[in-house]
Amino acid sequence: MFSPRERELERGWPGRIDRDVVVQLAAQTLQSFFTGGGQAREHAVYPLAEVVLRAPVLRPPSVRLFADGDFAFANPAAVVGPDEVVLLPEGVGGVVPVLRQAAVVGADGAVGAFTLLVEWRAPGLSGAKRNDFALSLGPVALTPDELPGMRFEPLLESAARNTRLVAGDVVAAPPERELPPAGPGDVVEVELAPFGSLRNRVEARA
Repeated sequence: MFSPRERELERGWPGRIDRDVVVQLAAQTLQSFFTGGGQAREHAVYPLAEVVLRAPVLRPPSVRLFADGDFAFANPAAVVGPDEVVLLPEGVGGVVPVLRQAAVVGADGAVGAFTLLVEWRAPGLSGAKRNDFALSLGPVALTPDELPGMRFEPLLESAARNTRLVAGDVVAAPPERELPPAGPGDVVEVELAPFGSLRNRVEARA
């Protein structure tokens, strides 16, 4: 998902990166692109340097974070994209970013794409509110054809047991690594090939 720098768009457009340009695709969201069979007409072409990359899925139907053979649900309304601000929870002076790889569900419950996910944790809070305030996704979504070695099927099978996965659901693998704590004014940047860098600035709430 992307938007031109000079346009104020609520969620952006799906696009395909081709070297140093982004080709706009005729779909409203990544979910609709998947449910349409992964095919869409191509629209305008924008220089990559003149666009803003957005979260691949702005409002996922669900988010599951796996660890120790099980998963916990996370807050779909807490998603932020690349270079967006992560607001500290009230009364908290610092947070801990945790890097994960994630799958975005496509058509028929299968993997549609892979992306990076940063789970933000607030050690100063208790219970579910410790990680209810922010999840970073991005900067790009890569298809299974682009990453043939990625194997998320066991996680998706576990997530889909006795229920149904729908396009746009996010399933995150166990943590890759925990980063140093971050406080107001800090910029946290995680990099993992071949996804690139996912960067966010931490700020206190006004």
